Parts: sequence; structure tokens; C-alpha cells
Amino acid sequence: MRILVVNAGSSSLKLSLLEGGGPPLLTESVPAGGGGLDEGGLRDAIARSGPVDAVGHRIVHGGTEFTEPVLVDSRVRRRLEALTDLAPLHQPKSLRGLDLVCRLLPEAPAVACFDTAFHARIPDSAVTYALPSEWRRRWTLRRFGFHGLSHAYASRRAAEMLGRPATGLRVVTCHLGAGASLAAVRDGVSVDTTMGFTPLEGLVMATRSGSIDPGLLLWLEEHVGMPPSELATTLEHRSGLLGLCGSADMRAILEREAAGDGDAALAVGVYLHRLRAGIAQMAAALGGLDCLVFTGGVGEHAPDVRARAAEGLGFLGVLVDAAANREAHPDCEISPAGSGVRSLVIEAREDLEIASGVREALGPRPSA
Repeated sequence: MRILVVNAGSSSLKLSLLEGGGPPLLTESVPAGGGGLDEGGLRDAIARSGPVDAVGHRIVHGGTEFTEPVLVDSRVRRRLEALTDLAPLHQPKSLRGLDLVCRLLPEAPAVACFDTAFHARIPDSAVTYALPSEWRRRWTLRRFGFHGLSHAYASRRAAEMLGRPATGLRVVTCHLGAGASLAAVRDGVSVDTTMGFTPLEGLVMATRSGSIDPGLLLWLEEHVGMPPSELATTLEHRSGLLGLCGSADMRAILEREAAGDGDAALAVGVYLHRLRAGIAQMAAALGGLDCLVFTGGVGEHAPDVRARAAEGLGFLGVLVDAAANREAHPDCEISPAGSGVRSLVIEAREDLEIASGVREALGPRPSA
């Protein structure tokens, strides 16, 4: 089956054509700046892909209703629109891509695959905010978690690399990119994660703040008169690494730190402090740790971040071999032989996870 994977981001829509479990047959990126997609560019990219049997769409938010991949019809499309309030910055981009690709490929079944779905089985104790019950019932105020497609793939790939079944395996997956989150995965199931009601909670990210005291926001509203719209824009787009040192590029920040830049050193220090604390939190949710996985742009390509994160996690049994870490390539081990906790670098392959979801949703295809 030739599956076109559609991943709508803030500045582009990425297409990958897959057939089987290997590398994509084709990858394309279509500009999506200024709130609109280049429909002509999208049409040309799809034409270059050749025959398409089905389309898998990454949808950021599935709420509590969609906890597995689903074939998109008019009812599902309406329900996805209704979830926009839960992810106002992300859901419209996903739906815009869904609508355009469905119009260009009307005969290919479309399957929605959700970043929240992998976290749907997290225990109530880990997803519940300590808010009044009437609030929680009325507005579905709870932790959802995100990056689930990446965490699901990375944890399953870790079990394959270790030659172990998922059952009994305790894995912390670190998705470190422009957005960043951790997941605690036991028996192949997510039992905790760092993102919450929105993708703002948790780790320090490229331009997102991560967790901060809500009282700080209340103070800014009450004493400074800062409107909610400015707060939202600042927390999403002007905070994180960018807010700390003026750059969102981890590679450039590490170079500046090495050159003695104090702001860059502070940014890296804050980032690593939150990362180490988050990994320890996830390990506590698992009752121990068997495997630590680094994935995503920073996770795969920043050996200094991996090494310095591990330095503060020796009490968990995490060790990193300096040479292996420095020379790491996708899907390799960076822990020394005999380590109690295995540390891996795994290529982010959300496209493979989405393609798997498409096959799951469509079921066995009749033979010709």
C-alpha cells in the first residue's frame, strides 16, 4: 500500500510517501506561511508522488473521543473542528492540510492519527489537575499529552533494538526538538508525560516557556494589565530558549556558550535542569528505568545535550560512553557495555507510526 503521510506545521506542510517500513519514496515540503497553504505547490507535490492508495494525517489533538486512528468522514471532520478550542494554534493547521489534500485526492481514504492518542491510557492520578470537579467536568480540564506519535514509535523501536518484548520494559523517551516532551512508557503504554492540557506544559522548548507558576501569569494580568492575547503570544513564540538568550537554535546556543556567552550558558543550564528533572520524574512514574531514548532534532544531533543530561542522572544508572555519544548516528546505542540502563539515539519516524495507523484503521485489504 502506497501511503501519503501529511504533517502540517506552522510554516510548511510536509509530505512523505511510504510503501512498507523503509525510507520514504519521496519527501516534499510545501510552504504554509501567512496562514495559507500554497495550494498550487501542494498539487504539484502530490502529482510528483504518483499513485496514492491512502493518506495519513497527523492531527495534534484528538481530545478524549479519538484515542486511535480513525477514517475521516463528515462526522469525524466536524468533531475535529469542535476540538479546535483545545489546540487553537495547532488544530487549524492540521485541518487545513486535511481539507486541501482530501480535495486533491478525493478517491484516497483519509485517516487521522492523533498526537494525543498514545497518552490516552495514562492513569487518572497523572492526568488530573487539582481543580474543582465542576470545572473539570464542564470543560474537560485535564492533561492530554502530545508528541504521542513520536513517543510511540521511539519506545517500540527501542524494544526492537534491545531485542526485548515491550512487556516488562520501562522506557523514558525524550522527544527534543523545537517542541520538547518526555514520556514514561511501561509495557509499551504511556503512563506519564510532561506536556499537559496544552503543548506549553513541561520542558523548556525553542520558543515555548514550558511549565511556569500560574500565579506569575495572574500577577501579570492583574498588576501589569497584560492582556491574555499578549501572554499567549509571548509564552508560545517569545519564550523558551529564544526568551532566555535571543536564539532558538540549540546548535548556535551551544557554540555561544563555548565562547563564553553568559546568556547562552544560562539558557543551556535552565534547559538541562528541566530536562534532567523531567527524566527523573518519568523514571519515578515507572518505578525504575531500563532504557533512555533520545529522539527529535536536538535529541538526535546534540551529543553535548545528551552527555550533560546523563551527567546528572547517574543515580538512576544512566551512563553515556563519550566516544559512542560523539559519533552517534540514528538508531544506535550510546551507553557503555554492561550498563544497567541502556541509552539509545533513535531517528524520529512519525511517518512510520502514521502509516501503521492508516493500515490499522483501514484493516486488511482484499486481494486483487
